[in-house]
Formats: sequence, structure tokens, C-alpha cells
Amino acid sequence: MALAVMICCACAAVCVTVLILWRSRQRRLLERLEKMIGDAADGRFSDSCFDESMYSSLENQVARYLTATQMSVSRSESEKESIRTLISDIAHQTKTPVANMKLYSELMEETDMSEEAKEYLMALRSQAEKLSFLTSALVKMSRLETGMMTLHPEAGDIRELAEKTAAAYMEKAASKGLKMEVRGPEVKAFFDSRWTGEALGNIVDNAVKYTEQGSITIRTKKYEMFAAVEVADTGPGMPEEEIPKIFSRFYRGAGHHDEDGVGIGLYLAREIVSAGGGYIKAVSHQGKGSVFSLFLPLPAGKDATRDLPAGASARRSLSSQ
Repeated sequence: MALAVMICCACAAVCVTVLILWRSRQRRLLERLEKMIGDAADGRFSDSCFDESMYSSLENQVARYLTATQMSVSRSESEKESIRTLISDIAHQTKTPVANMKLYSELMEETDMSEEAKEYLMALRSQAEKLSFLTSALVKMSRLETGMMTLHPEAGDIRELAEKTAAAYMEKAASKGLKMEVRGPEVKAFFDSRWTGEALGNIVDNAVKYTEQGSITIRTKKYEMFAAVEVADTGPGMPEEEIPKIFSRFYRGAGHHDEDGVGIGLYLAREIVSAGGGYIKAVSHQGKGSVFSLFLPLPAGKDATRDLPAGASARRSLSSQ
């Protein structure tokens, strides 16, 4: 009987020892896997740091997966950098020729020429200005998408932002017989005034461009978590199914292909506002106009400031061409 008890105790001791060793091995395995995943998340994972002979099958598979993922991320970053460099080079190389085209066309306008020649010259100048805008917009888009642009948001008054934007487009609206006004209270929000001004300018420019009669109203509002700037127009509006498409790159709405523009303005506006922690909402009804709302975060403190990298992450005069 005593022998049986001793044997049982010995077996139990062996089982406990095996269990402790197994759990210790599993803990070390989980710690190594956690370190591998942590290194990968921090961009420090490298398969050269590990010896496959030391790994279990699971560790080996995780290491292979993380290595492939790291290589994919590196290729993606390299491709983004190549695209950014290419676009910047193109913009740099075309800047001077386009500027010269505009200058020469302005000089030629001062000379005597036939009406037909003047029309051709005006068309040439218009295309040069369009090309200049396009290259500039492509550079901005590239910098946003590759995270090269850093936003500097701070607490500011969106009513003041709305008034500055309205002033920049007042003359253009008046030339079409449109009434433009700013309404709403002074509201503090957290935004980069330069870039958010460009985003709002793109939307106001769109409203002026597509509204033939009536008015454009820029209104400020305050909600529980966001401050909002609304741009309401009395333009033609658009079908509901078209609204999700209008923020896509180079998208031109049905029936607007003959209008000036390349379809970048709204895309840039959305990217800018999104990079700053806000969002844009559009509501439209055919024949009744459209309302675009920019929602901007409220400041966390009285003098809250911080830098945010743009991209997926303006210049006041940027249009939505």
C-alpha cells in the first residue's frame, strides 16, 4: 500500500514538473511571439535577428508572415516616395515653361491683332492657367497622400475663417449676379487655418461655379462635439446616388464635363478636413441646390495646439477646378 502511494506521488510529481515545464515553454513562446509582433508594429522586425532552428512551427510561420508583411510595407513606402518624387519633378520642370506661356500671352495681348487671333490667344492663356493649377494641385495631393504635409491645428474662430473665404470669392460671385453672405455665431474650433481655408475655399468655389442664379450662404454652427461650417447654394443640385462619388479624385459630375475643372477640389477638401480630425457631409436635391458641411473638432483646451501629419493623410486661392 505504501509502495502504491509512493508511486502515485512520484507520478504526480512528474506530471506537475512536466506541466510546469510545458507552461514555461508556452510562456516563452508567447513572449517571443509578442516581441516579434511588437517589433513588426514598430517597424523594427527583421528575419536576420532570429534563428529558425530555435522556433516551433508556429513561431516559424509567424516570422515568415511578418517578414513578408514588412517587405510589402517597405515596397509600398518606396513606391509612394517614387511617385511623390516623380510628381514633384514634373511640377518643377513644368513651372517655368507654363509661367513663360502665361507671360508671353499677356504681352501679345497688348499688340494689335485680329479678333480671331485674340480668341486663340485667350484660349492659350486659359489652358496655361489650367495646366499651372493642375500641376500645383497634383503636388498638394501627393504631399497629402504620402504624409509629407504636416498640419498645425490650433484653436480658432470659424466665423472669421468663413468671412475670409467669402471675401476671397465675393467678386467672382458678384460677376454672376449671385448674392453671398455669412451667417452664424463666432465658434471656436480646432483646425489648421491655412489648409482648412483651402478646403472651405474649394467648396465655395464649387458653389459659385455651378450656381447660375440665387445665392450662396456660408453658415457657422456649434454642435456637442464639432463646430460646423455649411456652404448652401441654390444651384442645380445632384442625384442622391452621385453624392458618394463627388469626393473621388478627378470625378466630374454628369452634365458638367464641359465646365472648367479637373475634379480635384472636393477630393483635396475631404483629405484636408479628414487629416485634421474632421469630416465633410454633402446633402443635395436636384433643382433645389446643395449643402456642404465641414465638421471640425472642438478645441480640447483654451490654447490647445498640436501638429498632425496629413494623409492615408490651403492656400486660400485654390479652386476646385
